[in-house]
Amino acid sequence: MPDSRVSAAVSHWAARFVANGVDYNDFRRVTAEIQTWDTWCERWCLAGARHEQLGRAALAAGRRRSAGAHLAQAAVYYHFAKFMFVDDIGQMRAAHLMAVQCLTDALPFLDPPGERVEIAFDGATIAGVLRRPAGSGRRPLVILIPGLDSAKEEFRPTEDLFLSRGIATLSVDGPGQGEAEYDLAIRADWEVPGGAIIDFASALPGVDQDRIGIWGVSLGGYYAARVASGDARVRACIALSGPYCLGDVWDQMPELSRAAFTVRSKSASDAEARQRAAELSMAGRAERITAPLLIVAGKLDRIFSWTGAERLAQETGDNAELLLLDDGNHGCANVQYRHRHYSADWMAAKLGAAV
Repeated sequence: MPDSRVSAAVSHWAARFVANGVDYNDFRRVTAEIQTWDTWCERWCLAGARHEQLGRAALAAGRRRSAGAHLAQAAVYYHFAKFMFVDDIGQMRAAHLMAVQCLTDALPFLDPPGERVEIAFDGATIAGVLRRPAGSGRRPLVILIPGLDSAKEEFRPTEDLFLSRGIATLSVDGPGQGEAEYDLAIRADWEVPGGAIIDFASALPGVDQDRIGIWGVSLGGYYAARVASGDARVRACIALSGPYCLGDVWDQMPELSRAAFTVRSKSASDAEARQRAAELSMAGRAERITAPLLIVAGKLDRIFSWTGAERLAQETGDNAELLLLDDGNHGCANVQYRHRHYSADWMAAKLGAAV
């Protein structure tokens, strides 16, 4: 019988793993092998290594497309090895480095290819992945923001939807996320790092600075809305399964999520983490959003209640659209076909790209 943390991870995030690149058969096999949380990172790293070996072999044989696919998939497995493993920072960081390396090595061979970028911020670095659609001319761009436990390595399927519609993508690891989590704490005022990221994106060759959108998932849904509330350069925003106020849902969050927030907010205690969580709120901010806002939420979300999405839509006003899915879980990953294509079409229409 798996322990409570393993059971919670499988229960809450199975659909997300598969929707974002983990083979279903691998998911079943790997999670069946895990009985205690202390072996989670190790077992997922072993699974990631199998895909990495396929990628390295394909690269050595000159099969570049296959190499890119295998290495990008390995990066996702290594990412999910570390995503909540804050009990052992050393082991977590080792897995994380493998995820970053595999994705970096995969980028030239993706279709379309990507490149690693680094954005100076607050004495540290926000790492990102920039991908551009084929063709010439100035393109709109969407900034993709992870949540509490996600990172840029998890975003290939979402990037591809925007790219296929002629929109460039910039997936970032912001404060408390991915590569930045070791140096930069989670913060409520995401309009500040968001502004630095938009500054960087606006100066990129081939990017239309007047057509920049923002997309965020889970806690990143809050971050995206927060950026839109404080930066008029955001032309369209999608908030997927974000909280209205993290403090309001603190007690219903899984133990793993609360532990990750405590570590990534650099809080010294549970009490301090709870206080920091309460600071992540759209109160007094929602009415400042002037860009079109698409809010996506699921009524079966056991982590962030859908009522927060409803409140955000009401306080934002007429420029907000609420897509509320009766059968959607957290991130609506169990019904991704109900919102991913629609969201990509919505963003393309708002940014003047091909639907």
